[in-house]
Amino acid sequence: MESLPVLRRCAWQSRRRATSPLFLDFLAPSTLHRYQCRHASTDPGSPGSSKPRYVLSKKQREFLDSALRVNQAGELAATLIYKAQTPQVVRSHPHLRPLMKHMYDQEAGHFKTFNQLIAKHEIRPTAMYPVWEVAATFLGWSTAALGREAAMACTEAVETEIGSHYNDQVREILSWEADAQRRGEELDEELKEMLSTFRRIRDEELEHLDHAVANDAKEAKPYDPLVDVIRLGCRTAIKISEKV
Repeated sequence: MESLPVLRRCAWQSRRRATSPLFLDFLAPSTLHRYQCRHASTDPGSPGSSKPRYVLSKKQREFLDSALRVNQAGELAATLIYKAQTPQVVRSHPHLRPLMKHMYDQEAGHFKTFNQLIAKHEIRPTAMYPVWEVAATFLGWSTAALGREAAMACTEAVETEIGSHYNDQVREILSWEADAQRRGEELDEELKEMLSTFRRIRDEELEHLDHAVANDAKEAKPYDPLVDVIRLGCRTAIKISEKV
């Protein structure tokens, strides 16, 4: 698990190396041509298609800006929660090492995906990044300190909110697809790919929820207050990151 501070210091150097993996380049995206060539093309249609391209409205583009900003922040938090939980959890329960690594690796992949999308579309990341970094690390460490069950209850709570949030985004884009079909148009190929990405990541997040429940998340004490507070925190963080 790489050091985030070191990666942050190297962000500008990594921008200059086209062959280097993108990780934290979103921290300083270019603002040139910010509203040009984003999310949907004005081309008449994709090759081989007779349908014109569905062009997003300003409100729809703003929705995608917000969605990508929140998703990137959420995946940052998830990687930091697992990073903070893993040492304590696997120390007491070595058999959970493969599961913790599996979930962390998936979250790191999600984080990388949204970093790339944030940079590609030149979207401003949340200004709350340093706050979420500290909060997620503390949440992961503190729940792991309470025991395996509390750590799993944390995963259950977080993934419940995140899965619901991805579902809302998928439903919104599907409504655009339905609107495009009514008009005799079709979604941009990049937007179709984004929809597929949201669905895949949603399913992987819900898989983590299932793992948490299977590993005694509901045996955490006190379960209800713990889960309720974490879910409220997630909803609050989502609302703030949508705007700030």
